[in-house]
This record gives sequence, structure tokens and C-alpha cells, in this order.
Amino acid sequence: MTTLYIQSTFEDPPEPVCQAGKDGRLTVIRQEDLSSSDFQRARGIITHNQLDQNAFMKLKDALEAFLDRGGRWFFNGHIVRPLLDGLKTYQPMEAPSFRDFAQTRLAEHPIFHGIEISHLETNKGVGGFYGRGANPLPAGAIAVTGLRQGTVPVDWIWPRPAGGRVFSHAGNDLGQFGIDQGLPPLLHGRIIEWASGGDCL
Repeated sequence: MTTLYIQSTFEDPPEPVCQAGKDGRLTVIRQEDLSSSDFQRARGIITHNQLDQNAFMKLKDALEAFLDRGGRWFFNGHIVRPLLDGLKTYQPMEAPSFRDFAQTRLAEHPIFHGIEISHLETNKGVGGFYGRGANPLPAGAIAVTGLRQGTVPVDWIWPRPAGGRVFSHAGNDLGQFGIDQGLPPLLHGRIIEWASGGDCL
């Protein structure tokens, strides 16, 4: 069993992901090479915000079966297609101001353990990259991080009733934040660990 990082762009994955591939902690697979059989050998899946959701919809049954078996999916980006039953499309904030991008921690999660929340709010002093809206919570999901005084759940975890878990980050790839503090390798490592079955929630 392996954790799959599904690469949807021509550029190489981030360096921490490439290193994890070399270390055997995950398998990088290009999206155009992905088939339903790959889900059968996976324990975790990580997709980034350039995922071709039209193409991914063709594998919906395999994705559902993967999760039903207890798999984990870390999703970066905006949901624009019904990739799973129970998911709804991305809702942007209306007319956000800079202070709306301030984050509120709504629940503890191992990925964020010990990380100062303010270190994720900007990159090089610019706000809004972390998220500008939310993928609506499915029934039973737990909001982890909120924007606009906690009212916009940009990060959530969904323990699916049928099995498996989904972590949704409704913005640019979570692993690229905290650049000034050197956090990307730590974040990528924790995302990979979580998708691979480490740490509950």
C-alpha cells in the first residue's frame, strides 16, 4: 500500500514531495496516468489545487470505494465538481477585506500542532492566498480553520459515515505557506503523514 500524490501540472511537485517520493513515503503519479486500479493499492491520496476535476470525475466510483475501505484524501483547492456524494461547490467570500483573511483556529488538528496561526495568514506580507472562501461542510464535517472571524471554514475534516476521511483546504496548496518561517517542509511532511494514516482526526 502507498500514498499517492496526484500531479496535475507539467511542473515538478514541490521539493518536499519529490524527496518523500525518493524516500518511499509516497508515490507521485501524473493525473493522466491515473486509473481505478491505482486506488486499490493506495492508503492515502493527496491532490493539489490544479487537479483536473472534470477528468477526476471519471474515477468517482473508484474514489468512493477507496474511501469506503478507510482511505484518506487530502484535497487542496476549490470544489467545482461533485467529486463525492455529499460535497458542494466552493463559495467565495463576498467583498473580502484584509482583516477577513485573519484565521481563527476552530478545532485542533495534528497538521497544525505547534504552528503559530498568524504564520499562515500571509506569504511575504501578502494576504488572501491561504483562502478567500470555503468548500461548504458536508454533514458531519468538523471545521478546523475559519476566515472572517471564524465564519468561513477554509479547512475542515470529514469522517465519512461510509468510511474514510477527507481533509479539505479551500485555497492554494496548504504546504506552500509559512515560507518566511521555513514551514513548507514541515507542512508537506505532516500532510503526507496524515494521508498515510498517521495521527487520528
